[in-house]
Amino acid sequence: MNKFFRWAVIPLLLIAAGVVIVIYTVNNPTDGLVARALTYQNIMTALQQHMGLMFVSMFGAIVVGVLVGIMLSRPKLYYIGRGVENIVNVGQTIPSLAILALFFTILGLGFRVAVFALFLYSILPILRNTFAGIIGVEPSIIESAKGMGMNPYRILTRIELPLAFPIIVAGVRTAVVINVGAATLATFIGGGGFGDLIVTGLSVGRSMVIFTGASLAAITAIFLDYVVGEIEGRIVRWT
Repeated sequence: MNKFFRWAVIPLLLIAAGVVIVIYTVNNPTDGLVARALTYQNIMTALQQHMGLMFVSMFGAIVVGVLVGIMLSRPKLYYIGRGVENIVNVGQTIPSLAILALFFTILGLGFRVAVFALFLYSILPILRNTFAGIIGVEPSIIESAKGMGMNPYRILTRIELPLAFPIIVAGVRTAVVINVGAATLATFIGGGGFGDLIVTGLSVGRSMVIFTGASLAAITAIFLDYVVGEIEGRIVRWT
């Protein structure tokens, strides 16, 4: 029952909360402007755009971030990795809106530009945690593996990555939450998403429209963070 509650009930409650918000706001408009802004079609379009931005950019960020983090953790590139880690830490302090604005000035407007900007912003915590997790493995464990005759590939796949896995997934969870939040700003460069609802609400001065976009983005971030956390727990137990 406890496993069922963790895997099914909590996600269903989050989904139900989102559905209730949508049904209430669509069927109880305060005026004509809210009624035109909050339709099922507009909300579903915003949801599809937001999830598209998040999934496409996160897939690329996970693949590239993990692979580059592994590469930089190799002994020959260790000091380069340290330098990249410092650059990544500085890059993480740059506001997401500034990243989007920078790529808008270079590449223009559109969904693809927003995906690329979110990809670069999301890759930072994943790359940093992958590098830190692997180099944080005790040297004595690596030496023991070498003494048993394991080659570098087997040491990486059988020892370093399993031990670093919780730290890597923590970076992925951080990136997911950052990505969902930053994706609301993609509306300013034509990326769509829940940011369209928030900006529309701000432009017409209707708090219900703002609340709908913001609450759905928050529920999405909580839901995805929870799912990634549960997957992490399962994989850690299997390994």
